[in-house]
Amino acid sequence: MSLLAFETTRLAAELNRRPFAVHHALADHPAFRLDRLVELARRLPAERVEYNAGNLPISQDPRLTPHNGLSVEETIRRITDCRSWMVLKRVESDPIYRRVLDECLDEIAEVVPGMRTRRAFVFISSPGSVTPYHIDHEYNFLLQIRGRKVMSIFDRSVVSEEELERFYRGAHRNLVFDQEHAHDAHTFELGPGDGVHVPVNAPHFVVNGTEPSISFSITFRTPEGDRRSAVYVVNDRLRQLGLAPRAVGTAPIIDRAKYLGFALLKQAQRRLGRS
Repeated sequence: MSLLAFETTRLAAELNRRPFAVHHALADHPAFRLDRLVELARRLPAERVEYNAGNLPISQDPRLTPHNGLSVEETIRRITDCRSWMVLKRVESDPIYRRVLDECLDEIAEVVPGMRTRRAFVFISSPGSVTPYHIDHEYNFLLQIRGRKVMSIFDRSVVSEEELERFYRGAHRNLVFDQEHAHDAHTFELGPGDGVHVPVNAPHFVVNGTEPSISFSITFRTPEGDRRSAVYVVNDRLRQLGLAPRAVGTAPIIDRAKYLGFALLKQAQRRLGRS
């Protein structure tokens, strides 16, 4: 049985254009039991485990995110009542989770030319916890394993070019939510076996239900996406010089010139670094 179920025609037509629902067969997979996740967290380097208090506002200043006062292991074991949020990053470094990731993405890869940089993340969160409003730079499929949550996803157009440029410069993923867009969300109610595709840079926030939640996020990048990322970096540098660069995607020829200049600069820096 396939681990991931989706409509091939819809995937081809809507991937990275708008969010859409998928389904999966991971809800009973033993890799996502709490005891197995404790073992996984022990094996991961410390920098790949991020966790904090989960009772947060939708707009959260990352500099003021409160800690929960617990260890990683305590947080996972007490996830039912410790009011916390946790992500285990880059879990594809573990062979078990790599196999799950690849089995899911191999099916998608048939309609996504150039898929690369496959990565996986496990989210573990307490009842009622909130994942603040933010953006990500990968193609993402969020698969709900345990518990229920509501995911609100917005069109990329609600994020300014300046915000995107700062993000690609290295600013934190969290953004300030504008209540004017509250009614513009694509809302997905996710339970075990449900999933949703989140386009690159589509801002979103998540509110958990009344049970602990475990989700598996499978992500990848593409050459086209990496080129767009580079153009945002170039535009940020141009804006810092006092110029007003064209928004990414509005002038493909200019975007290509910016990308080629960026690529040549990076190539020269690598050569100088080796000399």
